[in-house]
Amino acid sequence: MNNFSVTLPSGKVWVPTFVQQINEASCIGCGRCFKVCPRGVLAMVGLNEDGERVAVGEDEDEDEEYEKKVMTIAHGELCIGCTACAKICPKKCYTHAALPV
Repeated sequence: MNNFSVTLPSGKVWVPTFVQQINEASCIGCGRCFKVCPRGVLAMVGLNEDGERVAVGEDEDEDEEYEKKVMTIAHGELCIGCTACAKICPKKCYTHAALPV
């Protein structure tokens, strides 16, 4: 099976790998990946004591509704396969894969 690839101006072939999953158990919610993503693929969510996702508000009082902040894939369709998120993640939470054609 062939994967989606791009031929760069140098003639080198590059196979981008797109974000598939974030390991929420390992994620520390630092936000580094969010800051480095050029396409708005990621979003921060909270996890309550039951492991359910809760919106993270800008108001400090809302922080009590969740136990932990984690990153999530909000708009995976916008990923360009640069893997900047994985490269900057201190906990190596990301799984990427090539796109089959």
